[in-house]
Amino acid sequence: MLMETRNLTKIYSSGMIHKTKTYALSEADIRIRKGEAVGIFGKSGSGKTTLANLIAGVFPPTSGSIIWNGEPVRYPFRGALRQAVQMVDQHPEQAFDPCWSLKKSILEPYRIHKIPDTKESVDALLAQVGLYEEHLSRNLASLSGGELQRAALARAMAVRPELIILDEPTSMLDSISQAQVLQILKDYQRQQETSYLFISHDPDVMRYLCGRCYFLEKGRIVGEEEYSHE
Repeated sequence: MLMETRNLTKIYSSGMIHKTKTYALSEADIRIRKGEAVGIFGKSGSGKTTLANLIAGVFPPTSGSIIWNGEPVRYPFRGALRQAVQMVDQHPEQAFDPCWSLKKSILEPYRIHKIPDTKESVDALLAQVGLYEEHLSRNLASLSGGELQRAALARAMAVRPELIILDEPTSMLDSISQAQVLQILKDYQRQQETSYLFISHDPDVMRYLCGRCYFLEKGRIVGEEEYSHE
């Protein structure tokens, strides 16, 4: 098993005097095998993004644990685990510094993780997501939503992660851009055996990409379903 969660819970407290506790996620157990695309389906406010952020290491759970390759993880994520788990969300502009060129943003993961950024490796990465060298000199404002999301995928793929968390990555795109991104994800998974945790409220997109899906309601896992792609 690549990754699993055990009784993963996140509670938020509000109020200065009389603390009110809100369970954003409650005792969630999920499993992801190597090379598997697993979906998390739920309505807005069901806890999908909280679950994504916990598994991505954005913040720690209130209780419960995440097991990675058989070992419990510690927060904050460091070293190999920080490289192995990447996240792409529905607002790709949040992954980029608006003052940077696309080239500087694309090369940043290479610098952080000390990976050689040869021209061949960068060209191959761009080709993987349907971008070209001429895109690198452009600023973010000149890119379409689809181009920006593909660039965000490139940043995540640059470090060859074992797990990519995709938090509604196509929800802000038109139908053509959505289809392009989903095909890129399909092809990349086939070539690299990367695992996906794909979060969505679109059942058709979920069935297309995922082999298995968990259903989330009010912070709790309420069901699981397998999909056939025959």
